[in-house]
Amino acid sequence: MLRPILVFRDPAALRRLSGSATDCYEPSMNVAARALAFAAVMQLSHPAAAETPAEEPPSAEQAGEEEPTPERSREEEPLWEIGLVGGGGWLPDYPASDQNHINGIVLPYAIYRGDFFRIGDGEGPRGLFVDNPWLELNVGVDAAFPVDSDDNDAREGMDDLDYLLEAGPKLIVKLLPSDPLNEVDLSVALRGVFSTDFSNLRYQGLTLNPGIAYRRNEVFGTDLEAIASLTGIFGFDGYNDYFYEVGEQDVRDDRPRFRANQGYVGSEITLGLSWGVTERVRVFGGTQIGIWSGSANEDSPLFRDETTLAVGGGLRWTFLASEERVARKF
Repeated sequence: MLRPILVFRDPAALRRLSGSATDCYEPSMNVAARALAFAAVMQLSHPAAAETPAEEPPSAEQAGEEEPTPERSREEEPLWEIGLVGGGGWLPDYPASDQNHINGIVLPYAIYRGDFFRIGDGEGPRGLFVDNPWLELNVGVDAAFPVDSDDNDAREGMDDLDYLLEAGPKLIVKLLPSDPLNEVDLSVALRGVFSTDFSNLRYQGLTLNPGIAYRRNEVFGTDLEAIASLTGIFGFDGYNDYFYEVGEQDVRDDRPRFRANQGYVGSEITLGLSWGVTERVRVFGGTQIGIWSGSANEDSPLFRDETTLAVGGGLRWTFLASEERVARKF
């Protein structure tokens, strides 16, 4: 599981702030290597207004039918949006680290809510292969901050931890498909993890992340969203080596040789809030507790703390949005 740069659900909820390799918002939710831009800006018109004959103005009743009510408008969103998103937090350096650092970033962002392909609407960019009231199967990506080993006592003198990128499929089972205000989802994600310093890209293994999440929309009848989730993290094919292995070249008196084991890394509890201040401005924040006891690598000298805490937040500002609207995906 990655310690994400900005991984909030829409980006409504803080998602996996700690750890260094799902979703609330997220979004998780929720990236420096993931900044998106559009080459052109779409210009849309109002066809309904053009079709209204000037000599026959619509009646008050007709006008009322054509003008969306506030309740109806809350159920629709622009097909695409472009803007800026910024955020940061006090984040553990890696799973079971005993040190936190402040990280933050401001990036351009794009949201596209297509039938098959979506960007930024719930998670990172992802393609939807199955999307129905009960089930969703998508392929998504995620990313995480790097760690300077000279700033971490346990890793001093070791190679830095680079930016991490992950990509792979995620299956979501929706347990309350008919309730637009409450969501309870079971999920499992399988992701390939890669590290990069932007001069090369190296495969670091696989993660398996089962989880359960609860999301409440329109809290108190407002545009406030809340999420709570529990996610397990399992590392395979070298993923755990990246965080917990100590090679001969890195041995010192308080850091013996250690060969990392595959398997359970830990679990994370995430609590997040997202509030639409206006139609174009949304603020979000949350906290995440990492529980690493029972890890397959508790004996590693790099395993320093059984519990970690992450706190973060940010703001999203939309300055361009399509006039075409689509049904909101609660």
